[in-house]
Amino acid sequence: MLPCVHQLQLLLALLSSVLLSSWGQNCPANCQCPDPHTVDCSGRGLTRLPDAIPLDVRRLRLSDNWIPWIPSDFLVLYSDLVYLDLRNNSLSRIEPGTLSTSSRLVFLDLGSNNLTEIPSGTFGESRSLIKLRLGNNPYLSMVSKDAFMGLTSLRELELEQNALSGLDVEVLGQLPSLRLVRLEGNPWVCNCNFAKLFAWLMKNRQKLPTGVHGMECSLPVDGRRVALSQLSEDSFRECQVTLTLTDYLIVIFSGIAVSVAAIMTSFFLASTVHCFQRWSKANKTEEEDSDA
Repeated sequence: MLPCVHQLQLLLALLSSVLLSSWGQNCPANCQCPDPHTVDCSGRGLTRLPDAIPLDVRRLRLSDNWIPWIPSDFLVLYSDLVYLDLRNNSLSRIEPGTLSTSSRLVFLDLGSNNLTEIPSGTFGESRSLIKLRLGNNPYLSMVSKDAFMGLTSLRELELEQNALSGLDVEVLGQLPSLRLVRLEGNPWVCNCNFAKLFAWLMKNRQKLPTGVHGMECSLPVDGRRVALSQLSEDSFRECQVTLTLTDYLIVIFSGIAVSVAAIMTSFFLASTVHCFQRWSKANKTEEEDSDA
């Protein structure tokens, strides 16, 4: 019995050695592959994506490099990818549709880059995406209204420490599974465009890690910073379009006046035309009598 066990152990050791050797051969240069489905190229000073990434990779770590862009067809071949970390690179733009081919992507980190905007179609309805990090992009000042359209499974969204002065509330309303959102550290402006977002924040405080504490916005008149915790929906009452009884009476009488003016104008024009026709007919009759 013991010799059989010893032979089995030797066989398992040999098989492990072969597998480890195979993993090493498939690993991109200057990267580490701790298991058959993980490629770790973090902090390697890369200025472009590494070559020869295994097609069956599931976790790809590319953080802390100098990668400026990723090809729009980069993920076409990596259908098993579930984890992609591109944090702290030099990305300034993600081409729309780049991520749409990765149907299993669950985690995506694009934080600490140089992104300036998130246009429509960037994520191509990645319905499996659960966590999206877009924080610490100091030039990110615009998020399209449909930027996150189709991300029905997204639970965590990070947009902190960016350059956002405003955000269309529909951006957040399109995320039915959202459980956590980070928006602190942005230069929000307390204008009427911010009013709807403020109302959403008040209603969904439980989704903010620390509520609205630590969040500020600047007044449009003098630029003075004000903590959101000191504001209420009444602070934006001037942005609400409401009509008093006097306003309604003015609208009604204005409509009546316009209608009366239109009727009188029509009557005057009709009378003028009728008189002109009678005058023309009378002149014609006189001319016929003269000829006779």
